[in-house]
Amino acid sequence: MFERVERDGVAIHTDPSLFENAGIGVAFSERNGGVSGVPFDSLDLAGHVGDAPRSVDRNRSILLESIGIAALADRLTTAEQVHGTGIAEVTPGIIGSGALVSGGRAAVPGADALWTRERGVPLMLMFADCVPVILARPSVPAIAVVHAGWRGAAAGIVGAAARVLQELPGPDDCVALIGPHIGPCCYQVGPDCVSHFDNRFVTITAASSHLDLGAVVAADLERSGIPEGRQCHLGICTAHNTDRFFSHRAEGPTGRHGALAVIL
Repeated sequence: MFERVERDGVAIHTDPSLFENAGIGVAFSERNGGVSGVPFDSLDLAGHVGDAPRSVDRNRSILLESIGIAALADRLTTAEQVHGTGIAEVTPGIIGSGALVSGGRAAVPGADALWTRERGVPLMLMFADCVPVILARPSVPAIAVVHAGWRGAAAGIVGAAARVLQELPGPDDCVALIGPHIGPCCYQVGPDCVSHFDNRFVTITAASSHLDLGAVVAADLERSGIPEGRQCHLGICTAHNTDRFFSHRAEGPTGRHGALAVIL
């Protein structure tokens, strides 16, 4: 169950029970409480949108401080995010990739999903309308963070990442948390886009002009073995709530909020 927590002007949506029962911390960040100026104001976490690298690095530090894991800053691991289907395991050799925008090791290349069994390694991806998904397998323990735009969702990246965790030995206890993303209310698309979905997802018809990415992700998770009862959807549209979240569709050039998971 999601709970909104605010500390020092930084708000996140988290699941306290997952931490209490399994030592897995999760956070979907909002956009306020950082140091970036317009149009990235203010807690922009992305290094690829034109914001000042040192501002982004400071924003990441602010986020980690606010959730009590500042000591893990050099182990923060991010991905290139190319709207593809690449899923990368974060092993000791690549821990800390992309931790800093202003220098250091580059983000994990060609990946839109990261997963790990390593403790004390925060995984973080960035969003501004696409669907953020955090997967957790407490019995292993293992975690994954997935970036699903329409291309990744159509290609089944969320289900593929879920199957990676599902195939690990142990009880079947994988859960999925789906953060803020653009809703069907605001995501108007053309027939070419809809054609990628209407034969695979019963919730999407060929006559649709508004795409429900949340429904696509939910269906993909169910196919992978994570039923509705083990999915938790935040249900907030980014385009309708630009005072709290970034939305590329509603704003144009803008920053990125984040989805973060760590095994502690």
